[in-house]
Amino acid sequence: MSRIDSMKRTMEYRTMVDVLMSEDRYADLVLAGGTIVNTLTRETYVGDVAVKGRHILMVGDCSKLIGPDTTYVNVEGRYLSPGFIDSHMHFESSMLTITEFSRLSIPSGTTTLVADPHEIGNALGPVGMKAMADEAGRVPNHVYLVVPCLAPDCPALETAGVDVSSKDIEDLLSYPNIIGIGEIQGFSNARHVYRNTPEIVTDIMASTSYAVGLNRTVDGNAPDLFGAELAAHILVAGGRASCHETTTKAECVEKLRQGVFVFMREGSTQKNMAECIRAVTEDGMDSRRCILATDDMVADDLRNLGHMNEIVRRTIRQGVDPVEAIQMVTINPSAYFRFEDRGALAPGKLADIVVLDDLYEMSVEAVFIEGKLTAHKGRLLVDLSPYVYPDTVKNSVRRAPLKKSDLEIRSDAAQVTGNCLVAIPDQNLTDALKVTLPVSGGVVSCDPKDDVLYIACIERYGRNGNIGKAFVRGFGMKQGAIAESVAHDTHNIVVAGASLEDMVTAVNRVIEMGGGIALADRSRVVDELRLPVGGLISDEQSGEEMAESIKRLAETARTQLSCAIHEPFMHLSFLALSTSPKWKITDKGLIDVENFRILPPIE
Repeated sequence: MSRIDSMKRTMEYRTMVDVLMSEDRYADLVLAGGTIVNTLTRETYVGDVAVKGRHILMVGDCSKLIGPDTTYVNVEGRYLSPGFIDSHMHFESSMLTITEFSRLSIPSGTTTLVADPHEIGNALGPVGMKAMADEAGRVPNHVYLVVPCLAPDCPALETAGVDVSSKDIEDLLSYPNIIGIGEIQGFSNARHVYRNTPEIVTDIMASTSYAVGLNRTVDGNAPDLFGAELAAHILVAGGRASCHETTTKAECVEKLRQGVFVFMREGSTQKNMAECIRAVTEDGMDSRRCILATDDMVADDLRNLGHMNEIVRRTIRQGVDPVEAIQMVTINPSAYFRFEDRGALAPGKLADIVVLDDLYEMSVEAVFIEGKLTAHKGRLLVDLSPYVYPDTVKNSVRRAPLKKSDLEIRSDAAQVTGNCLVAIPDQNLTDALKVTLPVSGGVVSCDPKDDVLYIACIERYGRNGNIGKAFVRGFGMKQGAIAESVAHDTHNIVVAGASLEDMVTAVNRVIEMGGGIALADRSRVVDELRLPVGGLISDEQSGEEMAESIKRLAETARTQLSCAIHEPFMHLSFLALSTSPKWKITDKGLIDVENFRILPPIE
């Protein structure tokens, strides 16, 4: 906290003391007769909440704090909860600006967002991350960034738009609204990184040590790590880590025992909470280090389901007490991020308050942010001006159009064994498969009838022109192609299709748009969405418009291309995530993540 901020808070607190100690000064707002959700003691009871300025003045019997100018709100029969926190998410995955994401998120009770601009960081480097941090200061909710200390995560296996390393961290951590280091995926595959690229370990630790010295958080990323590998990951993170990649009960138990804050992920396509929470519901483990997070949410889910209230609702349905579930989006993340000013309804905390109609269904009636009524019955009550990003974060696609021959996989044999990665619904993990494929005119054919498609990843930043090629199963497409410039985490152009001609058509449209999503069939574009900001985000569409656009695109994929997997664009994007097992595709080829090597597309 700066000296100016400290003085401001001291003056605000002194004003509150004067109100409490005098007989002629009063609260600005009193929410009267509600049921307090006490996240400090894990209990509920009837009481009032009084607010002065931005802060909670008192909780309990606040009748004497009601004066002639006090706004009095009777909330009998409703529940009063601290505002919700999403502790790990990426705005880029929603394809929305922070402003438009907030427009959809605030009415459902989420008052604080901690975002990792890992995606725009890979595409644009510090310029992109700072642009996002600038927007974070313009919205009524609290938005903070934790930034990547390494891009790309696997330099030997992929190409990012801009390389980020420890040389950038001092500058980034001094920038407004940036509070720490995001997920350290560069040491997710701990043993192979240590053996093959030890210099990366040294560079990551230089960044994390600097952050820890500033008392900043460092997020871990430890999928399927146990024992010595998990311990090493915790140490590389500075001795205090989180993990949002925990997918099994056994992992959750191990990480909680080792002091890791487990971010139980429950987003639009990756749903791990039900498995992780078994460590609490079945083994009775202490839930103080269990935190709910979304990681990735699409606009349509935000609009139709809600945000953290929906995730809490799902957690309650797994047998968790409602107050304990609410702790996982309030006081637990506040403890992790050292947010001393929120997470509970208590004197001196920010007056971020959610009024709930029903504690089990988590239906939100009203949202107060810093004491101001910001949303009521699903409607945002404050004006949010559309945010338009500067040209410095646009025009990130810098490569020539493709030809069909660029995507061909050639062989002199009559048939070949193809290496095929397998998409797993609702996970960013994949499986690995060997398939037999025919060769026609020297070109290896895919097999849509057996759900085997071509997949390729095309370097889009103009740095080397790489194209990685392989095969994929799991989309069910019978024809056409889908291409997008959203491809975790380096965000080159990823394309999957039943024909090379359609793949070229879709990719070239993405290049022409300067980033986005394109669907092609019979060598023509049948649907598209422009994403001009880093090839990841639209500053041209509202949240409602984006929800409709993605819904329309998914319907086109389903009806015209026979795509069977839900949220196909997010599933496709994660097939390029080189830090997540088993096989992935990058611009350098098919990646055997578990063995840290590049595989040929055919054998």
